[in-house]
Amino acid sequence: MMRLNEYRILWILVLFDLPTETKKEKKDHAGFRKDLMKDGFAMFQFSIYLRHCSSRENADVHIKRVKGFLPEKGYVGILTITDKQFGMMELFQARKVKDRPNVPQQLEMF
Repeated sequence: MMRLNEYRILWILVLFDLPTETKKEKKDHAGFRKDLMKDGFAMFQFSIYLRHCSSRENADVHIKRVKGFLPEKGYVGILTITDKQFGMMELFQARKVKDRPNVPQQLEMF
């Protein structure tokens, strides 16, 4: 069994720029955000949502789900990074260092 570590644990980032000019586009935008949140994604910035995954296999499941509810119009990017890479990110808000989002605790079975 492969142990969980900061190189195997992944973060999925979904970055999107969706049109919101018409009533339907606004509805599609809101629906896409709701679908992301239903699948466990949290807002990182207005058009960037992220999700913690314990393995590549788990990440693949969630990436497939996101692809299943992509909106008709707009741009969506899906980026996967390791927990190690995520941990090296520096975050700032108005020139002050900001804490990273809470990382779910990992349960290791022996």
